[in-house]
Amino acid sequence: MQHFALLTNHRIAYNTASFFFATETYKIVKFISELLKLACHFPLAIVVLKGIDYICANNICKLKITKMKADKIIKNAKIYTADKNNLQATALVVKDGKFVYVGDEAGLSAFEGEVTDLGGKFIMPGIIDSHVHVTTSIGFAYMDPGEYIACSSKKEALDFMAGEIKKNPGLKRYRFILERKYLNGDDIVKEDLDAICPDAELLILEGEGHSVWVNSKILDRHGITDDTPDRVPELSYYVRKNGHVTGNAFESSGWHMLFDDLTVTDEQIDAELMRWIDYSVKTGVTAVFDAGFPEGEELHERIYKRLRELDKQGKLPVYIDGSIALTNPKKMREVVENVKRYQREMNTEHLNVHTFKVFMDGTLRIETAAQVTPYVDTNKKGATTFNKEEVAEVMKLLNEEGLDFHAHTVGEASSRAVLDGVELARKELGDEFRVRVTCAHLEIQDDADIDRFAKLGVTANYTPWWHSGCTGGNPYEIWRSLLGEKRANKMYRSKTMWKTGANVTFSSDNIVYGDFKTWNPFLGMEIGMTRFVNEKSNAPEIARVVAEYPSPNEKMSIEEMIQGYTINGAKQLGIEACKGSIEAGKDADFLVFDNDLLTAQHTGFSYNKPSEVYICGKKMN
Repeated sequence: MQHFALLTNHRIAYNTASFFFATETYKIVKFISELLKLACHFPLAIVVLKGIDYICANNICKLKITKMKADKIIKNAKIYTADKNNLQATALVVKDGKFVYVGDEAGLSAFEGEVTDLGGKFIMPGIIDSHVHVTTSIGFAYMDPGEYIACSSKKEALDFMAGEIKKNPGLKRYRFILERKYLNGDDIVKEDLDAICPDAELLILEGEGHSVWVNSKILDRHGITDDTPDRVPELSYYVRKNGHVTGNAFESSGWHMLFDDLTVTDEQIDAELMRWIDYSVKTGVTAVFDAGFPEGEELHERIYKRLRELDKQGKLPVYIDGSIALTNPKKMREVVENVKRYQREMNTEHLNVHTFKVFMDGTLRIETAAQVTPYVDTNKKGATTFNKEEVAEVMKLLNEEGLDFHAHTVGEASSRAVLDGVELARKELGDEFRVRVTCAHLEIQDDADIDRFAKLGVTANYTPWWHSGCTGGNPYEIWRSLLGEKRANKMYRSKTMWKTGANVTFSSDNIVYGDFKTWNPFLGMEIGMTRFVNEKSNAPEIARVVAEYPSPNEKMSIEEMIQGYTINGAKQLGIEACKGSIEAGKDADFLVFDNDLLTAQHTGFSYNKPSEVYICGKKMN
């Protein structure tokens, strides 16, 4: 007879047993009883009994144990497991892509196979980056955003663009990137752009990527007139002056203009995907949450189809938890139906689409992030895509369909609307509520809402490489001018949130692959611990700041950073049963380092890199 029993108190797995009983009175209950007695004599992390011959006659029992043949046995390692019940170990065993033993070296006697002595090297679980943009980044890879305009006034910006257009005549569209701060409170309107570019299209992408300036030709191409309604007033809208559109569009009202002339082949998509996969594997990122492609639905679907095909070909080792992004509240039900369709058509071993993503608000710098307390310079509050009642309706629909919810929530009011909506839905549905809810970014939170994440079971996702202030230079002065001194001192409160018991996760949230520097999870860990970027950080020079961002009380420990990038991320994605920690029975995703990350210097931590990466027990580098 074949049996498999898991006795969790002693972490004992019994696999394949043959029993020969001298009398028919022995029942399976007796068998379990005898195994429990055996378990008491083996207080190891896990014992695997490959074969048991149990013969009883005249009260004499004979027990024969054979060892399990393992695929990989590691000893003399410093293993940070991210398993709260067994945080550190010195040995592990892998078989058939799973951990079958994690503990001390004494437990290795139950296994046979080649043993690797790591000489004290450090091991941690595979990294889970729980908010990235796999598909959007491919759009930007083939959409040249144009020249970056470094200037000190509107006139300088216009003169620079005019010069570039003159040097490159005959193009259908000219593109540039401009930081709004360089305009010093002035603004660019379509008449300015028409004057320097009357015969071609001209688009300027604002530095954060959340607004654009365009000339009349692009407005005409998209049929945007003075009568075109705003999607969400004060959030996704067309700037108007005296009732006339100016050519400046905020948030998703402008995003559809970015990729409207983009042509990409499947070969180009695959090339960028393989570049990202290669980087992820070398860096130790074994799973991600893809946060969608706002206003790029057609290309988003094509990229997911290519991921599906790559997975079928065995070329996608990184697990991708997928989503579809909503930017227009009127399309809510359409997006839900598309998520369900993607589930049916796209899901493979390493691609799983089950999440409804929504942009609940915008960003702080252009004051589209929704606030409870107004911005100090304009007295505006911004707006949210859904109010709390609408969020509750979305939650009930997702609950019915078995889908999850992930929201872009930068400002105070946006996360509050989500929390309020979850609270309403939970009151109505009670124990039947099962939607996994995540609020991402959380740059600023109202004090009254901090404790509610844990109470309502909402995951708090942070982008820690922003926690030095996210602007370069002197970010504190920027945020003080927009938010006031009190709120500027209470931003990026991941430690405060952690202390409430909420599930806190970490991510890179970038929309451009580039050289992948800001995709680096070890950069996120460094800034999460230091709240500072300087010349010793493996970060773009433009990200350097003059001082640590307050408050020092928000600095995370390395153990907290690792947990946020591993087991907590797995909980956010709903894969904690198989990934996120080094535990018997889970996928053998783990990273080996030549140095001990737990004692490594925090400044310059971003230069760390695993020497070996294993996904499901297979060495990847």
